[in-house]
Parts: sequence; structure tokens; C-alpha cells
Amino acid sequence: MLRSALPILSVVLACVPALAAAQTPVRWLSQSQETSSQYPVETSAMEQLRSEDFTVDRSEFQALGIKMADGLRLIRAGTFDVASIQVGLVASDDPFLEGIDLIGVSTNLEELRASVDAYRDVFAARLEERFGVRPVAIWPFGGQIFFCNQAIANLDDLKGLKVRSFTASMSALIEAVGASPVTLAFPEVYPALQRGVASCGITSATSANTGKWPEVTTHVLPLAVSGAVQAHVVNVEWWNSLPAEEQAKLEAAFDKMETDLWQLAGETNGLAVACTTGGACDSTLYTSYNLELVALAESDLDKLRRISENVILGEWAARCERVYEGCAKVWNETVGTARGMAATVN
Repeated sequence: MLRSALPILSVVLACVPALAAAQTPVRWLSQSQETSSQYPVETSAMEQLRSEDFTVDRSEFQALGIKMADGLRLIRAGTFDVASIQVGLVASDDPFLEGIDLIGVSTNLEELRASVDAYRDVFAARLEERFGVRPVAIWPFGGQIFFCNQAIANLDDLKGLKVRSFTASMSALIEAVGASPVTLAFPEVYPALQRGVASCGITSATSANTGKWPEVTTHVLPLAVSGAVQAHVVNVEWWNSLPAEEQAKLEAAFDKMETDLWQLAGETNGLAVACTTGGACDSTLYTSYNLELVALAESDLDKLRRISENVILGEWAARCERVYEGCAKVWNETVGTARGMAATVN
């Protein structure tokens, strides 16, 4: 019996290395943590790939002590194959990237979708040209709103306060309303609000709630100044080395993930606001708090648009033109056309 089984066993063992070799490794650097609403969506995409002969090795920026602003550089260097990046942070390497989500241009998800779709191709071309990376999913965290540790009723009440910022155009807005921008990474904001280093912070309702900002703030001004666009990017050389059928599997997984993340941004931010401000909170992810929800005035929306048109677009165009001649023209033909706005160099 043993002797007759040996040839079969030999064939099986001979196949093992071949099966192992068929597994395509994917080194994936993520910004999502288990407490974030995006975590299940991203890990679902990973599981889909694992079921299709990919081995996904997931790492986190925070766990490795890597700054999120370094995401593009790490993908360009080939340290990882895939990474999720915060566009506003990596735009310090190239202002053109920030054009996909400039402050005050898109104040709801419908407007943001139009902006992203208009800019997608030129955004992708710039990433490949400058950094050797390709975006495979572009999606938003959701409306970036104000959380303050003192009473506010409108944008004018921010005058004289220190407000957390994380992009250049966000800092321009803060300065335009008479406040002082304080550039802080997300993990630094809670202690800054707690100690008075900052009076207000800007982030999505989902991130604020899971990040426990309501423990150190009292008021929410639900004026969405941007959508905090993120992107999953891949190293172009790695991508081009893959067979077409593997690229197709990856594209399918990333397309579904992008769709799900846009849907998540639309569904969860309203729930997170409710949970944060004493409303109905039927959620296992969010915690109930009782912050005061400030009524959003039409005058604040008007003021935000005026600041965007008169200050932010010109400031951004000037920065962008210094590294990319014709930058403003490209923006005007894409996002500007979609949103009925124009960027001219100040």
C-alpha cells in the first residue's frame, strides 16, 4: 500500500512549490486602523485578492511609525506595492495634487464626485510622471467640519483662535477668517485640543468620533470645507510587471473598494454627527456624545465660496505654477469647469 502511494505523494509534493510560486505577493501599506469605518472595506478588498491567488501582507503607517506624508516616496522607492495616501498631506511634494480637493470648492459629496471625476485623468498622469505611481482608487473620508472646545456660532467666531490644519489651502482659509493655523497630524490633535494648543480641529465626523475628539471639544460647526480625498496608489513598475489577468483582478478589487468607500462616506458621516451631538446612535462603531450642533447658516456657505474664489484658488495657483507651468489652466479646464470656478495666479 505504502509503495503504491509513493508515486502519488511525489506528484503532490512536486506541485507544492508550483502552487506557492503562483501566489503573487502584495505589500500593502494602510492608514486604516481597526477602529476606523474604512477598515472593514479595505480588508474586504484584501480578502478578495487572497481568494484569487494573491498573498497580501498588510502594514500600517502608525504601527511602523511612518509619516503619512511619506506615502508616495515609499511607493516610488518600491518599499511597498500599494499604499493609501492622504492627498492633502502628500501634496507638499507637488501642489498640483491638492487641486483635486481644494478648500471651499466642493462642500458636499455630489460636488466632490464631480470634481474628482473631472480631475482623475490629469491627477493620474501627474502621479505617474512625477512619482512613478498609479492611483487605483480615489475616495473621500467625508466632509471636513469644525470641532471646537469653546462656543462658536459661525465662521466669524473663529477669529483669534488656533485651528488645526493639514493642507496648505486649509491654512489659507483659516488665515482668511482671522484665525491661526496649527499644522498637526491626526494623532496629535486630541492632546492639542486637550492642552489648549489648538481651540478647534477640522476633520470628518467619523474620524472625530472614533478619534474621541468629543472628549475634548464642545461644539460642532457642520460646514464642510473639503472632502479629504484619499487615494490608493501602486508602484507603476510593479504594476507593469504583472500579467494582464492579475491586473484585471486587482482593478476589479480596487474598483469595488472605491465604490464602497464613496458609499460609506455618504452613509456614515450623518450617523457619526448624530452620535456626536446627542442624536440617535444605533452603531457599534461610534460612541454617543452630547456636543452642541451649531446651525449651519447660508451666509457661512457664501463666505466659504468667496474665500475660495478670492483667496484660496489664487494662492494655490501661484504655488502650483512654480512647479508646473500651466497648472491653473489644467485645473480650470477640469475641476473649474465642473464647479463653475476659475483659478488665476494672485
